[in-house]
Amino acid sequence: MTILTFLFFTGLVGIITWFLTRKDDHGTSTGYFLAGRTLTGGFIAGSLLLTNLSTEQLVGLNGAAFTDGIAVMAWEVIAGASLVLMALYFLPKYLRSGIATIPEFLEKRFDGNTRTITSFIFILAYAGILLPIILYTGATGLMGILDLKGITGIEDHTTLLWITVWFIGIVGSIYAIFGGLRTVAVSDTINGFGLLVGGILITVFALGAVNEDGIFAALSTLKEAHPEKFNSVGGPESSVPFSTLFTGVLLLNLFYWTTNQQIIQRTFGASTLREGQKGVLIAGVFKVLAPIILVLPGIIAFHLYADREGFKADHAYGTLVSQVLPPALTGFFAAVMVGAILSSFNSALNSTATLFSLGVYQHLVKHDQADEKKVINNGKLVGALVAILAMFMAPLLDQMDSIFGHLQKMNGLYFIPIFSIVLAGFLFKRASAVGANIALIAGCGILLVGNFVPPFSDLTSAPLVNFHFLGGTFLLLMLFQFIMSKVAPLPEPWEHKHSGDVDLTPWRWAKPIGFGIVIFVVVLYFSLADFSVLKG
Repeated sequence: MTILTFLFFTGLVGIITWFLTRKDDHGTSTGYFLAGRTLTGGFIAGSLLLTNLSTEQLVGLNGAAFTDGIAVMAWEVIAGASLVLMALYFLPKYLRSGIATIPEFLEKRFDGNTRTITSFIFILAYAGILLPIILYTGATGLMGILDLKGITGIEDHTTLLWITVWFIGIVGSIYAIFGGLRTVAVSDTINGFGLLVGGILITVFALGAVNEDGIFAALSTLKEAHPEKFNSVGGPESSVPFSTLFTGVLLLNLFYWTTNQQIIQRTFGASTLREGQKGVLIAGVFKVLAPIILVLPGIIAFHLYADREGFKADHAYGTLVSQVLPPALTGFFAAVMVGAILSSFNSALNSTATLFSLGVYQHLVKHDQADEKKVINNGKLVGALVAILAMFMAPLLDQMDSIFGHLQKMNGLYFIPIFSIVLAGFLFKRASAVGANIALIAGCGILLVGNFVPPFSDLTSAPLVNFHFLGGTFLLLMLFQFIMSKVAPLPEPWEHKHSGDVDLTPWRWAKPIGFGIVIFVVVLYFSLADFSVLKG
């Protein structure tokens, strides 16, 4: 029954996606990379959420909650506040430029070298960091939920991991390489609805396993048994120390939701600013509620399985799902989870193809006169090569203690420098390419040395120090660019011209909903806060 349900829902999503996108324009750059600028709020919200909400979140963040409790909700609720900033500040500026990629904006703001450097950084990061982690966590989660060892008869963990990684990678590549952005967005939205329903069901069933007297009785049982797990304030030894919410954690979230090509590419395909803001803020509302399915199950798993000898935190979610869901629903959720995996994977691949085609092939290789078909085909080829590389790298992550912690550490290497030059480009009107290019290269170098070269890496190994190191590096890069805007300024202040591609009329509810999200985040934090952990 589990396998039948899994195959049925997976096939249904594929058929519906094909039916809705069969007449789409995949023959032009705008059609393939930007969905023809036809995306409305619902598709943008669904695609944003599911691109983010994959197994590195379901498996990784619930694994972090297993260890550190509800304090790790910072990654979700601060994301909601970051999406407000995206909707009200960054998105109007991006759509004004009529861009398809962040590097394209940086070329308009600085120069072609800035675009080339940033494009290469994004492509290397997606190929070497993001895609392998998506495949590894996806395979690990799927193996636990579907009990693939029992179904396939393959007892060797490593062999089964390689097979599962390649299955997910090949299917995801087909979606991304042959479908384009709108295909990705439509399949994301369908799977996103299923994941939302499935995620809530898992939490409800898991609470039932804690206490059969109902949801509130189960929550009371958990809080009485593990009060330390329900403190939103992370202590110095937590993976998310409270003070880091204002430095590294905040900056990583801001980059992720305002500058990360893989995530925000679907907002560039918005039909209007109104629809873009609507989609981003709907996603923001769901993000502040996401701890229900991304944090609470990890705490429940701790209550149920912490006494098992050798139990690994990153196995918490897969084990919980396989234990609490009926077989029919297990198959449904496994299918939805595969959809979530494919969403993140194919979004990163689509972004990689976009970055290469429009930022490297057309620009660096000097094929400005190449026809649209050749540009798209070269993007597809690079996407396929990157996918194969990621499939070889993913199983090698099996020895990591915390995959979510590893992801955040690796992300900081390029998140901080890129975010600093984008923000400086907006704030310092006379900032020139000289300062931006030096900040990009120097920033990546500083963070690489600080994280991986002894004795510096020994000092930054603790989360508390590491996140403050990220914050300090960001301030240093911003200060450097400000000074350079005075020492080597542009002859004239930068003028942000409207490309005319998108209607920039804002959504009238954008500011009220945005402020409401921020207020909710503050109230939620203080309602669960016990600051006494900071004194210890």
